[in-house]
Amino acid sequence: MNELIGRVFTFETQVFPNQSALYSHLAVNGQSPKTLIISCADSRVVPEQIVQAQPGDLFVCRNAGNIVPPFATQNGGVSSTVEYAVMALGVRDIIVCGHSDCGAMKAVADPTGLEAMPNVAAWLRHSNAARQVVDDCYVELEPDERLRAISLENIVAQLAHLRTHPSVAAGVARGDISLHGWYVDIHAGLILGLDGKSGRFRAIRDDQSLPVAHKPAVRLAADFPYLEAAE
Repeated sequence: MNELIGRVFTFETQVFPNQSALYSHLAVNGQSPKTLIISCADSRVVPEQIVQAQPGDLFVCRNAGNIVPPFATQNGGVSSTVEYAVMALGVRDIIVCGHSDCGAMKAVADPTGLEAMPNVAAWLRHSNAARQVVDDCYVELEPDERLRAISLENIVAQLAHLRTHPSVAAGVARGDISLHGWYVDIHAGLILGLDGKSGRFRAIRDDQSLPVAHKPAVRLAADFPYLEAAE
């Protein structure tokens, strides 16, 4: 038997007994996570480990390339997860988390060979904006630098897609939801966060304010009291 699969036996005998009270609480009262994290499916990136989460802390959606397709009428797993997290669970923070050495971003950077994987190719088109930004707006980069730039710009692009989802757009407008863009440098064990003010990624440090891509603030474009007064 696969060694990893075989570890399931230790959950019942070792892990669960040490957290039985927590699991009992969650079973009786249900879940109430306040954070949704959309991360890459890469096995080297474990969202729960990155934030040291316990059962019940995180609502997690993982896919190749930490992609959030723009909102559309067609049903999809990511769209349904986002909608449920916001409207049913009432999450207050949404994190889009990419990482270094990402295979999906390597395919975005160089699609050669994707002909044999039509579903992957179609999925990765949601990241084409990131490649276009890098190719048009960055000076000549070495291959490793280009991959890193595409990975970072992909996070920015997916955050933009996220805001097309009605539930997220309404939550942002109410000032109820914060949006975060994170990048995990696997080699350095470093987490970078997107700072919405500067538009740049910076290291997350416990002695500095947390970089937030979009901080919660009520934003309503129409000022009806002003319009009524003007009339």
